[in-house]
Amino acid sequence: MAGPCWTTPLRLIRSVLAPAEVQLDLFQRLKPQPPSATVPGGGKWVASETVVVGSTSIEVHFIRHPRARVFRLTLCRDGSGRVTLPRFGSMPGARNFLLQHVQWLADRAQIQQANTGPTDPSKGEIQIRFRGEFEGVTVSEDGKSLHIGPLTLPMPRLRDRDLPAKAQAALQRLAQRELPERVQHLSAAHGIAVSAISVRAQRTRWGSCSPRGEISLNWRLVQVPEWVRDYVILHELAHRRHLNHSARFWQEVERLCPDYEAAETWLRETGRHVL
Repeated sequence: MAGPCWTTPLRLIRSVLAPAEVQLDLFQRLKPQPPSATVPGGGKWVASETVVVGSTSIEVHFIRHPRARVFRLTLCRDGSGRVTLPRFGSMPGARNFLLQHVQWLADRAQIQQANTGPTDPSKGEIQIRFRGEFEGVTVSEDGKSLHIGPLTLPMPRLRDRDLPAKAQAALQRLAQRELPERVQHLSAAHGIAVSAISVRAQRTRWGSCSPRGEISLNWRLVQVPEWVRDYVILHELAHRRHLNHSARFWQEVERLCPDYEAAETWLRETGRHVL
């Protein structure tokens, strides 16, 4: 999960840095040894530190990459952070960059934790949100299928990826098949035509509708309850008649989905942990 990158020259922007006492509290320790002998994706380990933001503690690895041009911050799937340094980037510059974006890292870590549920890596057990609930993820005995709760999906062909990544890829593939079928069903039931349907990995939107009638949905809709998923689809179908958020639009939404306010509440309170 890639985050901010720094496209400005490597210099200290003092106006946005936290006070000195906050900086001292943020960095808890410096590890003398790299987390592993090799760094996935290339690069050379420089240092590892633990940052604490409120109740969130994140191990951050600083990796120098010869092809990097700017500082870049990434949240890895194991919950650790990674700051990529350009070839001539300094550690003080990297730490200042992290300080400027540490709240983003903490927010994404909380979302990741809420979205993957309890895990016990030592036992090879994980959970992932599916249909609004956390479901256990296991691998079939022959290694060819993933079991996500009651659902069985083909094992994605991803090399050197952990189980959460494979579970997400399997759900993305399911969404590519399931969501367009649901749009077609609901559009036919309500007599609303659409010109095209796509499933994407948006960061901030559940769906969108273009003036040409093209509906785009977020694959993560397979992770929300089905009635919430249907609301998002009906919301976008309502835009086929009112391409705005006027009073007439919301009247159309209520006609298509009488309990839309409950769905809006779910998305506002719980959906932020999924996106």
